[in-house]
Formats: sequence, structure tokens, C-alpha cells
Amino acid sequence: MTYPFALAKNQRGSPLDGTGVCPDRAVHANLTAPALVAHALRRDEGTLSADGALIVRTGVHTGRSPQDKFVVDEPATTADVWWGKVNQKLAPEKFEVLKGRVQAYLQGQELFTQDLYAGADPARRVRVRIVTTGAWQALFARNMFIRPREEELAGFEPDYVILHAPRFQADPARDGVRSPTAIALSFSQKLIVITGTEYAGEIKKSIFTVMNWLLPPQGVLPMHCSANVGPDGEVALFFGLSGTGKTTLSSYPARPLIGDDEHGWGPDGVFNFEGGCYAKVINLSAEAEPEIWAASHRFGTVLENVVADAYGRLDLGDGRFTENTRSCYPIDVIPNAVPAGRGGQPRNVVMLTADAFGVLPPIARLTPAQAMYHFLSGYTARVAGTEKGLSAEPQATFSTCFGSPFLPRRPEVYGHMLAELIARHGADCWLVNTGWSGGSYGVGSRMSIRHTRALLRAALDGTLAKGSFRREPFFGLSIPEAVPDVPAEVLDPRQSWGDKAAYDATARDLLARFEANFATFAEHVDEEVKAVALKAAA
Repeated sequence: MTYPFALAKNQRGSPLDGTGVCPDRAVHANLTAPALVAHALRRDEGTLSADGALIVRTGVHTGRSPQDKFVVDEPATTADVWWGKVNQKLAPEKFEVLKGRVQAYLQGQELFTQDLYAGADPARRVRVRIVTTGAWQALFARNMFIRPREEELAGFEPDYVILHAPRFQADPARDGVRSPTAIALSFSQKLIVITGTEYAGEIKKSIFTVMNWLLPPQGVLPMHCSANVGPDGEVALFFGLSGTGKTTLSSYPARPLIGDDEHGWGPDGVFNFEGGCYAKVINLSAEAEPEIWAASHRFGTVLENVVADAYGRLDLGDGRFTENTRSCYPIDVIPNAVPAGRGGQPRNVVMLTADAFGVLPPIARLTPAQAMYHFLSGYTARVAGTEKGLSAEPQATFSTCFGSPFLPRRPEVYGHMLAELIARHGADCWLVNTGWSGGSYGVGSRMSIRHTRALLRAALDGTLAKGSFRREPFFGLSIPEAVPDVPAEVLDPRQSWGDKAAYDATARDLLARFEANFATFAEHVDEEVKAVALKAAA
């Protein structure tokens, strides 16, 4: 509905109730996808692809801005926040200044609001109201979160509000932030203020941070992972950072998709936080990833920084704006998505890494202690081919719990919860390398997705666990002796290298990186995890 008139501040039942914004211009509340696309085109916010997807540019910011994320330092929450580089302190009085300036700015803008849910489990659900100046960002939010039924919108009262002002420039001197870009979160006021960035991923991840804050005290583990379910109802979780294949490998025709990125795991099983997917689409292949391909070629999808020609035909191999090209679409356009967004207790937990050093095995079975160690490590490696500004050498990345930027509490809070859940439900744990084989990046080749799918198929259907394993000497990992449809030399990474001495040196170098990273949280873990921690050779 569009409100073409001014609304009283906090007028109950209005689309701006609870936001502190009293608008002077039109307010478009809970518009559907066609209406939002029409407004985006009217406002020159984007263009249509030949298939009807909305193509937009996000300007300077083509990814998240973690250095500009702040948490308000409030008496009720300060003792439980993991302060540091991830959660930078913002003084309450500075937040009040920033909030007031953004509210005043929004008052003079044409606004789009959406009332949405985070959390497919009604008992754990968070009601979110987003107020934004962009029609396409409203569409993004509508695609990304869970859309209430029409009757549920009447009397909708938000638990959290997002004031999204992408073209408003924060003032570091006045607002207490680092730059014109700010993502500021107040747990006490249940309010998020976003300025200076049009990258819509900040909307999604700010609510993920909220879920990471709210759920642990409720006995639910929030997770940066995808999830799917097998033919007999068994659930699999896929942890992994960007570029590891989390979305690709969980979107598989034979296993219905619960969700591609954010979930909770608690007494009643697994549930999706979202109602949509946010897939990385650089070099997307219709053959290897047919579900994501089809979802990216349809009306209502939002394509961030994707290149198209004058006729709207997409070139998904063109990364001229960024390698981080994205497609945002409702999960229900995936043919085999689980409508309820929920599943039972996981039988398999998969931790994905794209090891650009090429020394980790394509699959290894983890003990519970090893699973907690690798969960806390959150390792992958970035290369110049996947992100701009990187050197030719791989760069090791450790993001604890596979989601460090989104953790408002200390990592061991989540680590201990995962260990308890794995032990309670007897889940099998696997480390899967989707990175390089036969050499490091630039020498070896990327792991075949056909081989990775074969390995996962054997792991998830239970046949791999029944086979024989041997201990790999460098990383202490148990690797299978044989897997159908996968060459033996692929299973043992050292054997895939022509230069064995180079493999040994590279493996020792990566071990040293693991050891240095573990030192940052070693004092907070138990002796079983310390015993399996990787160490460089003396």
C-alpha cells in the first residue's frame, strides 16, 4: 500500500510505527515484487535483464564493509558482547546523534517499507521492519526474508527496525564512526542504522547478527551454513565461507533445500532464518548449477553488479564491477525447496574449505574434537581470481565459526554449543576441500565439482562412513581409501602433486598458519580440542 500523506510520528498501525520517522513524502508499504520492480525502473535504480531480473549497481561498495560495523556499548549488553575488530564500540550518545540525523534525512525521502520475518520456526521468529529509500533494496529484503501472510500484516509490530539510508553520509566527527559508511546496531533499542553503502548484503547480515545474539540463550545454535534433507529425511549442514561452494553444493536436485546460508539448530531440529537465497554468480554454469541459473534468469530476482549487454543478455563471466556478483531470489523458486524451511536433527555436518594451497584432502572424516577445532578455525583461502586486490599468492583466511563478522558473542559460546549438539545427536562430521588439487593456485587445478559431488553423495548416504580410512600424516585427518567415481590419486593430496617436496613445504607452511590462528582462542577451549590442534613441525 502507498501512503501519499504525512504520518504522525509512531502512529500506531502505520508502516513507520516504531521507527521514529515522520515522513513528508510518499511511503510505499509492503509492496509486492512487480510493484517494487516498477518503482525501481521509474526511479532509474536499475534495468531489466532479457529474462526480467532487475540488474542493479551498488557503487563503491560491492561487498560488506566490516571495518564500519559498530555495536552500541550499552549497560544491559556490554558484558556479553565480543568486543574488538568485529564488534567495535559506539558510544550511546553518538548513536543517538547518528540515529537522529538519519531519521531526519528519511523524513524528507520517498520511502519503501517491508514487514518481514527472520526465522522459519514460529517459536524463534523475529519480526523485522525495514525502512529504506530504495525500491530495489526493499525488493531485496522481500526476496531475502520470510514474507508474512497478508492477514499477518495487520497489526504487525516489529521486534527490530532497520533504518536503511544508503545515500546518507555519516560524519565521523559528529557520529563517532570511521567513515561515511556505518552499520550500527543497538541491542537495547532493537534498532539498526545503515548509511553510506548500497550493497544490500549489509541488510541481510545485520539481521543475522541479531539472530546470533538472540538465540544462544534460548538453547539454539545460530549457524552460517546451508542445509538440505535427504530422501529419508536426514538433514545435512554445510558450513563454509564465500567461494567454498556452500550454496552450490546444497542446491542439489536429489536433496530438497532447507536454506542456503543461515540456520538455527536446537531441540526441534534445524530451521532456516531466511525466505530467500543470495548466491554468488560469477562464472555461474547452467550445467553445474541449474537451480541457481534458472533462479537468476527470472522476473523478480535482483542481480547485483552483474553485466548485461544492450539487449539485457547476461554475461555471468564478466567481473568488471566485482568478482562478488550476486543473485537474490525467493527460495520457493528453487523447485525442490522445503516449503516450511525446517528439518529434523542433522545426521551429517560438512565443513567446506577452498584450500588454494592445494594440500588439504578433498574429504576427511572428523572426530567431534576435530570438528570443533575446524569450526573455531573457519579456514579457507582467497585468490586473485575470486577477489580483487589480492596478490598472485593464495591468502589464508580464518573466520571463526565460519562467520566471524556476524558474531556478537565470543566464538567459544557457539563452539561449545556445536560440540554438544554433535555429541547429543551423533552426527558424522566431514571436512571437504573444494579448492585446488595437484598444486597450489596457479600450478594445480580447481577440484572437479563432479568429484566433490561424488564424495558428498557417498558421505551423505552413509556408504563412506562404512568404508576404510587411513590417517593422513600432515594434518592428522582420516581420509578414505576408496570412493566410487573418484580417482585414488585425488583422495590423497600429496599423491596428486608431481613435486612431493613442494607439497611437504606448502603443507608445513599452512600448518604454521593454523597454529598461529589457534593461539587466539586456545585458552577458551577444552583439552580434547587442544590435543587435536594443528601444529607446525618443530
